[in-house]
Amino acid sequence: MYSDRLMKRFLVALAGLVSLTLTGGGAQVAKPGPVTKPPVGLAHSIVLWPAGAPGAVGNEDRDIPKLWEYPAVGEGVHSAVIVMPGGGYRTLVTEKEGGVPARWLAAHGVTAFVLQYRLGSRYHFPAPIEDGARAVRYVRSHAAELGVAKDKIGVWGFSAGGHLCGYLASVNDRGNEHALDPIERVSDRPDFAILSYGRLSMNEAIPRSTNMEGLLGDHPTAEEMKAVSVDRLVTKETSPSFIYATSADQTVNSMNATTYYDAMKRAGAPVELHIFERGPH
Repeated sequence: MYSDRLMKRFLVALAGLVSLTLTGGGAQVAKPGPVTKPPVGLAHSIVLWPAGAPGAVGNEDRDIPKLWEYPAVGEGVHSAVIVMPGGGYRTLVTEKEGGVPARWLAAHGVTAFVLQYRLGSRYHFPAPIEDGARAVRYVRSHAAELGVAKDKIGVWGFSAGGHLCGYLASVNDRGNEHALDPIERVSDRPDFAILSYGRLSMNEAIPRSTNMEGLLGDHPTAEEMKAVSVDRLVTKETSPSFIYATSADQTVNSMNATTYYDAMKRAGAPVELHIFERGPH
């Protein structure tokens, strides 16, 4: 886990990218389609389950969760961040919310990966969660060959990807030491999480226009929504988190961020929150 000094240096640098993201001239709309277009500049594509993902219903590209790798510049062992794009669990904004932050991280000495996770309406909960957990386990189990520190592996999610990261930060395990697959023997707990304008609460008091149908299906029940409301899942062991949102966001109300922050504080988990006045979703 980062030392206080390293975390402060990282957050100072991160603030510059956040500013660019929030003033970038509006949100990019990713059109849904059968194949997700990879982001620009990736070095390698890593299939997370070479023998097929659990519950896969086909063998098309959309059935194959993968990581796109962006190695860090410079020598030595690096920290790592798995970037999880948004798109309402129906599509993936792979460039603006994947390639852009991944290239920035790599240029600043952090090895980055962009996750292509499975999407609705073809897949629902828990498939995207399984893909995110597998991504953390994969990077940790291959840390030596990837040139990263296995105790400095974080996640950074945008919008729906922010929800996914929040879930992974709170619901995780140490791995199964008896698993035949060595990847499954290591922990899927992120060492830290960055949550960017994510849907982090399904509290009825927070205005919303959708019920996370991309993750839960067209008619989710109240119990299903409660089960994926990540503010309800926080414990003292939830990964240290840096949260940001904007008051101007008309898609995901910034009260999601404040509610999650309050849950982290009540649990005694390390957290930092920034609400910016301006900036679209």
